[in-house]
Amino acid sequence: MVDSAFATDEFIRAQIGAWQRELGSVRRLAANTLEAYSRDLDQFLQFLAGHAGGPVTLGTLKELRGADIRAFMAQRRSDSLGSRSLARVLSALKSFFRFLEREGVVATEALNVIRTPKLPKSLPKALTVIEAKRTISATEELEERPWVAARDMAVLSLCYGAGLRISEALAVTVGDLDSQVIRVTGKGGKVRMVPLIEAVRKAIDLYLELCPFKSWPEEPLFRGVKGGVLSPRLIQMRVAQLRGALGLPQSATPHALRHSFATHLLARGGDLRAIQELLGHASLATTQIYTAVDTDRLLDSYRKAHPRG
Repeated sequence: MVDSAFATDEFIRAQIGAWQRELGSVRRLAANTLEAYSRDLDQFLQFLAGHAGGPVTLGTLKELRGADIRAFMAQRRSDSLGSRSLARVLSALKSFFRFLEREGVVATEALNVIRTPKLPKSLPKALTVIEAKRTISATEELEERPWVAARDMAVLSLCYGAGLRISEALAVTVGDLDSQVIRVTGKGGKVRMVPLIEAVRKAIDLYLELCPFKSWPEEPLFRGVKGGVLSPRLIQMRVAQLRGALGLPQSATPHALRHSFATHLLARGGDLRAIQELLGHASLATTQIYTAVDTDRLLDSYRKAHPRG
């Protein structure tokens, strides 16, 4: 644990210890997070001690201003600390000062005027077409029970071939199926109709043919081995197995298949508005993130292939 002994007086050190114990035993923060929070606070207190010309005391904290925190954040930024790390620093400081306020030690408004650094948007991570197809077809190689293998293949086929969220796929009932479309209930209870390509329809038909349980129109289509509702955790575990067997990246998840659906459609000239409808996005802005994914993939291919890349 980081020691603030040279930057604080005995009283503040006692408060730091109590705060760390609360984070560990009450909030149960991971050891790495607790270490990072403690280190961030220690660096801030050392910064304050340098400004005060001596150990930080309760009086120092009572006089804390927003300008002091901004100066510290600017210093950390000059040390090449990224926005995510700066956001964590601010979170650590807020956690410590909230603790002091709850304990009746000191209250400060200084942190309330500091904005959290703007974080870069993380782009969805799509699989390649080959990886996506292999992920679906390889279920047969990891499961001895044909009907379970067919079930998992059908679920993953809906994620990649129809762009469904895993929760949406597992909520589908027999009554939601038609010969060419499927009725999907998305977020907020919004219902949309999604077309079924032949490969997806065949995967579902094979599952229905092999499934040992009778499915009524109003019941969930996909069943567990005892006949109950299939848990999304089982599909996530299946994909984790597939990652290991196929050497896929950690980003290969059931949701990555949905990302791949949108990315591959866009790459083949799919209309953004149509993709928005298929995915069930309320806003086109949510769907537009896939244009950035496609641009990144295009530039990556360009750099690899172009003689001056």
